[in-house]
Amino acid sequence: MEILVYEVEINAPIEKVWNVLWNSETYNAWTKFFAPDSSMRTDWKIGGKTYFLDGEGNGMVSTIEEMNKPEVLIFKHVGMIKEGKEDLESEEVKGWSGSLEKYFLSQNGNTTTLKVELATLPEYIGMLKSGFIQGFEVVKHIAEGS
Repeated sequence: MEILVYEVEINAPIEKVWNVLWNSETYNAWTKFFAPDSSMRTDWKIGGKTYFLDGEGNGMVSTIEEMNKPEVLIFKHVGMIKEGKEDLESEEVKGWSGSLEKYFLSQNGNTTTLKVELATLPEYIGMLKSGFIQGFEVVKHIAEGS
């Protein structure tokens, strides 16, 4: 597994950046670079279920490992969902199950630093790099714009 880190400085309060990241109305605006029509469904409970889905309802099954709003949100990826069926045990899933995707926000004056750290397989590095670079620019634009 490779560890990737992406960071951006945003001229907006930490709560606003958090809301742009996780509000259902703005989530797709920054995650569309990973999958068009992407969405996130979650119960917002530590140990509960979170689904990161594409427009066809396929994607990742995860759980919230840690949440300290508005500073920390850590997801643990545990499986895939394909054609409505969860896969938590296949050999493909076992290759990355348990990997973490960590979001950290910190405020210094009027600026918020948004950072993500995640573990991934080498074949996904290009897509993730492109997605986070473009996606975080959208988060910055939305948070600074209104």
